[in-house]
Amino acid sequence: MAKYLFTSESVTEGHPDKLCDQISDEILDKLIKQDKNSKVAVETLATRGLILVAGEVSTKGYVDVQGTARKVVHEVGYDNPEYGFDFDSIAVLTALHEQSPDIARGVIKKEMGAGDQGLMFGYATNETKELMPLPIMMAHKIAMRLAEVRKKKILDWVRPDGKSQVTVEYKNGKPVRIDTIVVSTQHSPKVKNKKIRKEIIDKVISPVAKDWIDKKTKFYINPTGRFVIGGPAADTGLTGRKIIVDTYGGFGAHGGGCFSGKDPSKVDRSGSYMARYIAKNLVAAKLAEKVEVQIAYAIGVSKPVSVMVNSFNTGIISDEKLIGIVKKVFDMRPGAIIKQLKLQNPIYRKTAAYGHFGRKGFPWEKTDKINEVRHYL
Repeated sequence: MAKYLFTSESVTEGHPDKLCDQISDEILDKLIKQDKNSKVAVETLATRGLILVAGEVSTKGYVDVQGTARKVVHEVGYDNPEYGFDFDSIAVLTALHEQSPDIARGVIKKEMGAGDQGLMFGYATNETKELMPLPIMMAHKIAMRLAEVRKKKILDWVRPDGKSQVTVEYKNGKPVRIDTIVVSTQHSPKVKNKKIRKEIIDKVISPVAKDWIDKKTKFYINPTGRFVIGGPAADTGLTGRKIIVDTYGGFGAHGGGCFSGKDPSKVDRSGSYMARYIAKNLVAAKLAEKVEVQIAYAIGVSKPVSVMVNSFNTGIISDEKLIGIVKKVFDMRPGAIIKQLKLQNPIYRKTAAYGHFGRKGFPWEKTDKINEVRHYL
């Protein structure tokens, strides 16, 4: 298509689903810090007055689940009973048990096997400096700014729950402008809609998106007219329900598995990080303008059952040759991924809001394989 629109969304750390992701990953971090070989699969549910943490854990460490959940809720910003959900008055229920021995026997062996079957995707594109699609990066930056103006009290009426959505106009495959921006933010009942619209555009959107906005850009700010009741008091949250927000905003494919609450033996997480690492290095090395990588595994088996690279006809060599380079440069066995990307460190809470990709500080975002991949041209 010569011209088209593409839309991606993000949510703030106070969104019910993201609150759950952060609780699950905070528990994971605490366990990995004590025992790097912890096997963790923790799911969190949050609703009015209640958090439920359930899952499978095998570890030498210990975590105070109730205290950890309350800590995350407080840090995210639910610290006032007026919000309908606050860290001090919620009930926290726990239902954790050990990992199945049938799964453990395929993972815990000399050469680590995959923790489950599955297919994972990674994606990269040269349309932004982060090598990410523009719509999702803009949506994340707006959501992050929305949290920032709340925490720094730049806008004292903003409350924790919020969402952003950005529609970008593309011409010949390249982003040229932002067509539409949607922001919905939980707010104090005392603030007027006119003030909400003006201050969100001036203080939240413009500082991060001004280079892509023009006179024709449309803004929809709290389009329902009221968003006082929010967070888990309004909508039940679940771990793993924002997998497109977590990845590429709808660009590329998705294998279906979520990330949060899972230790790196789960290839849903580590395999997806590796696929992003591969895709980003191929694009950074200028072997293609955009790349999608698929890796697939069988439970208990270390080597992938398949590896695919799609350059969308933007590669300087064929996709078949790109696959050959990937197999020579990148070791995609789960144990090797964990070692290469340093995944047995407590880094996961930081990933649980505003996307797992496109942000500095994560090992899978490094472009340290450029020379190696170019060596095989």
